[in-house]
Amino acid sequence: MNRKIELLAPGGDVDAIKAAIIAGANAVYCGLDTFNARNRAANLSFDDLIGVIALAHQYQCEVFLTMNIVILENEVPTLVKLLNQLVNTGIDGIIVQDLGLFNLVTKHFPSLAIHASTQLTTHNEGQIGFLAKIGATRVNLSRELNLGEIKSLTTLAHDHEVLTEVFVHGALCIAFSGQCYSSSVSVGNSGNRGRCSQACRDEYEVTAAGNKFPLNLKDNSAYFDLPELVDAGVDSLKIEGRIKGAQYVHTVVDSWRKQIDKFIETGKLLADDSNLHKVFNRDFTNSFLKGNLTKDMFIDNPRDNSFKHANDKSNAISVVQIQEAQQTLSSEKDAIVQLVAEKINHLSIAKPTLALAFSGQVDQPLSITVTTPDQHFVIESSISLTQATESRVDEAAIEKRFKSLKGSGYLLQAFNYDGLQADLSLPFSQLTQLKNQLLLQLTQREYIGAVTLPKLPKHPKVTETPTLSLLISDEKDVNLCDVTDADIYFKLPESFKKNDNKYIDIFLRNPRLIPWFPAVLIGKDYIEAVRVLEVVKPKRIVTNNTGVAFKAYEMDIEWIAGPFLNTTNSYALLTLQEQLNCAGAFISNEINRNQIKNIARPENFKLLYSIYHPILMMTSRQCFFQQTVGCNKPSIEDGCMLKCEKATTITNVKGISFAVDKQKGGYPSIYNHEQFLNIEAVEDLSHLFDEFFIDLTNIGSGSKAEIDKTQLVTHFENVLKGVSESKLELNQLVTISTNAQYQQGL
Repeated sequence: MNRKIELLAPGGDVDAIKAAIIAGANAVYCGLDTFNARNRAANLSFDDLIGVIALAHQYQCEVFLTMNIVILENEVPTLVKLLNQLVNTGIDGIIVQDLGLFNLVTKHFPSLAIHASTQLTTHNEGQIGFLAKIGATRVNLSRELNLGEIKSLTTLAHDHEVLTEVFVHGALCIAFSGQCYSSSVSVGNSGNRGRCSQACRDEYEVTAAGNKFPLNLKDNSAYFDLPELVDAGVDSLKIEGRIKGAQYVHTVVDSWRKQIDKFIETGKLLADDSNLHKVFNRDFTNSFLKGNLTKDMFIDNPRDNSFKHANDKSNAISVVQIQEAQQTLSSEKDAIVQLVAEKINHLSIAKPTLALAFSGQVDQPLSITVTTPDQHFVIESSISLTQATESRVDEAAIEKRFKSLKGSGYLLQAFNYDGLQADLSLPFSQLTQLKNQLLLQLTQREYIGAVTLPKLPKHPKVTETPTLSLLISDEKDVNLCDVTDADIYFKLPESFKKNDNKYIDIFLRNPRLIPWFPAVLIGKDYIEAVRVLEVVKPKRIVTNNTGVAFKAYEMDIEWIAGPFLNTTNSYALLTLQEQLNCAGAFISNEINRNQIKNIARPENFKLLYSIYHPILMMTSRQCFFQQTVGCNKPSIEDGCMLKCEKATTITNVKGISFAVDKQKGGYPSIYNHEQFLNIEAVEDLSHLFDEFFIDLTNIGSGSKAEIDKTQLVTHFENVLKGVSESKLELNQLVTISTNAQYQQGL
């Protein structure tokens, strides 16, 4: 087998990166202390990153930088400043979630390769087309996909000249990545900003099924699935773990390196995965890959399972036997720590020194003698120095232009001016050319000058007076068409019966309804969703799924980006409009009023905002009911999605309850016990938004009594007209509500 299989390792700190490199990783991914979705990792300073890149490249190992969070409007100048530095570092790629970053990078920093983060929830073929269109060179596929789905998407990605990577080891989120708001809602720390507090690992009151940790999955391990992943054409095998230490990273990378090498050389696998059990794990599962979503994926303990595994492996039962097994494992863990320390001890990310000596006199060129530990050369200006009249070449002028060699990877020493005559003149453009020439010779890369972004114009609203729109999911609510002129969206399910025309017929019977597509559509469900578009041919849709967005773009159907596309800045809007002809977008409900108000609308682009909805915390391909109320089925079947409509409540040990809910045709989801009600936004932001939206579906209502929807519509329309009595009525009708996210933001 000649095709390269990349082993991609996590690097939460410098020692972990060194451990990954020495263990045989082909690439590492790491983050700075900003714009990074693992703020609990130690992370790197910019100087550390420069050193890491130099060290990794010595070992033919690539470095990818995680910039995988949503970006706020006020952060764009700082972000651009960072990008201006990154383009001259030799970084091999950046990992991106925010759609605005695609716009910035493809327009202004095209030398940077963009990898689509797992936070973009990539799981269908339309999304591959979407991401290829906006500039992705690589896509991380959703952890929930099975091998058949991975193979199909990888084949398509290669047709688009896009690489794929798959997580093969480490922690599993129970929620679809990028679609989990549990931490944001419960404690104000958003997973979309790298501050996940892991509510899925929390302890809950014992459920009816007898579990204290009903949302806690075992760790992912595809160690014995390597042949199938190779057959699927996957380009990169990714190990999770940027909050893990060097000994963990080395052990896992070393184990996978040996497995890959064995398979490449012999076509066979190593049978022993015991080393993987010696470092932190929650036991292992490969059920997502196998498409076998059983109860065995869960473990009722989020802590380290390695010691329990040692007991089980030794058949330790008595106190003495358990002590012996534990002591043996503790000794092995200590040996791993010592081994890794010895292996990485000689590796250094310290910058080599760079000495510059400037010399010259009238009628001669300005010369710079460059000395590093392994290079010595001279560069000269293309024109000669003259007696000073203007553009004086003095120490201040030189230092202003040469002190910013941060991207060179060298430690700059004090400049030497002994050979430079006083009162000389040279066009400053010559100094810039010399600097660029110097960097080219040092780094073998053309220096890229700094980009300054023009200020974005704020275009006028499409609709002078904001209008109301509403969402329903049951045809019995179509009677609301008789009581309002509002746009009425109809929510499509996440799962369809194959070749069933139920929803097509609903739209054909009710032409006023506007299709609303969910965030997750996998396999045949994506195909059926596309069939709705092809048969109904709606004039307009709202979609939370970028795959459906791409199909609408191809079919020239007007589309609005839904609230679960996590849109938080002006450049994301530009990506959607300029690349995919998007007509408007919901602004994320995770950001607050101040973070919203500076967003610049593109020309002829609608801005929408939800002021009333159930607060989604997470959605999963796994079943939340197996570990809560219990389920007789050993695994999730095709019919579960279509038929099940269970609901229950779970309460954590802090006494906070959440509604576990499922509609027919939907994925199991968890909702906050409060509804989102934000009348303040109407007062604060009517000058910005064209449309305020209310969700009148019953999903996520839990045990709350259903409110008369006609009343709700009437009161919300009156709120938009400034009727103060309706604000009071709504607060009395919706008794369990919050707008905390609008207050706290990201």
